Amino acid sequence: MQFDFTSIIERVGKDAMAADAVGKHIWGIEPAPPKDGFDFIPMWVADMNFATCPSVTDALKKRIDHPLFGYFLPDEDYYERIINWHKSSFFADDLQRKYIGTENGVHGFIMSCINVFTKPGDKILLHRPYYVGFMNDIKGTGREAVFSDLILDDSGLYRMDYDDMERKLSENNIRLVIFCSPHNPTGRVWKKAELKRVFGIFKRHDCIVISDEIWADIILRDNSHIPAYTVSPWAKENTLCAYAISKTFNLAGLNAAYHVIYNKNLRKKICSYSDLTMYNSPNVLNVHALKGAYTDTGAEWVRELNEVLYENTQYICDFLNAVGGISAPLPQGTYMIYADMRDYCKNNGRSIEDILHAGWDVGVGWQDGRAFGGEFAIRINVALPLSRIKEACRRLKEYVF
Repeated sequence: MQFDFTSIIERVGKDAMAADAVGKHIWGIEPAPPKDGFDFIPMWVADMNFATCPSVTDALKKRIDHPLFGYFLPDEDYYERIINWHKSSFFADDLQRKYIGTENGVHGFIMSCINVFTKPGDKILLHRPYYVGFMNDIKGTGREAVFSDLILDDSGLYRMDYDDMERKLSENNIRLVIFCSPHNPTGRVWKKAELKRVFGIFKRHDCIVISDEIWADIILRDNSHIPAYTVSPWAKENTLCAYAISKTFNLAGLNAAYHVIYNKNLRKKICSYSDLTMYNSPNVLNVHALKGAYTDTGAEWVRELNEVLYENTQYICDFLNAVGGISAPLPQGTYMIYADMRDYCKNNGRSIEDILHAGWDVGVGWQDGRAFGGEFAIRINVALPLSRIKEACRRLKEYVF
């Protein structure tokens, strides 16, 4: 491989929540510190333990060499990089500069959409299991989440329950949906037929759709991401798409996000709200980080990264599924695994809390999946060197299972 995905990089004391928040209470889902004799293997926060792409750091260094950081505007090259990336990665041919807007972060964008298109007390549709941040966004704005549960089929794929979604939208008079594509935490990459069917449902119920596509580039093997704005003419005019380089290039600390909104009226409402709050102004460094990421070098780096992630997910899913009573579907995208341990707990008389803490005790820093809507779930980040994945599995086999 051209790039380094094997080095173990020390993150303690280097502004890394994944390492420095262990044993603290910040989000309320932090792992406990390991017992003496075990180092901590970070497998919880959804960032990577790989150094970012060299073209990103090169772009940042070049910008820092110019020692003025005053008010600025993203140049046309910034928007052209986004347009070209979507064209080459997602075969989107009609994306234009006017449809793209900078965002401080995807959460800020989602909060803007919720505040603009709903009022306190309104209900918002969400798939379960869900990304825990969506729940915080909904509750924090005084709205209410209505869940449609994904169904795990016999082939190990999570599927949408279209009849349930239709019923929930109708019964609750829902007009705003948060749609996660690729889906976090299950790792499903939705197929074209699935997207056409679900957006047909949204159309019948006159919904506005927030499509969180932050994981769009982390696609494993033979799967392909399809942006919501390409699904149908209706989807293009009624979807608010969110993207970022944070998951793809391990740049969450820079909050480099952007939106794609084709509909002029929807775009005007979101941009007007952002202008009033002054929240979603871009950071000069995240603009240059994106320009360094969305390059030929960045594309090759992502290709190699996805091969590494596939090997990692295959290894740990094979291990977990061999334990007995654990369902760990191989994700099609993202670098998160969502393992259901209901049968294991039942068959062995153990609680999910017991299993979580047994892992934490030996330094396996996995995450409590109950915060994502799964009663017996554990969420596992596999974006770290394979040697650490193997060590984590060794400890789980010897001390936990």
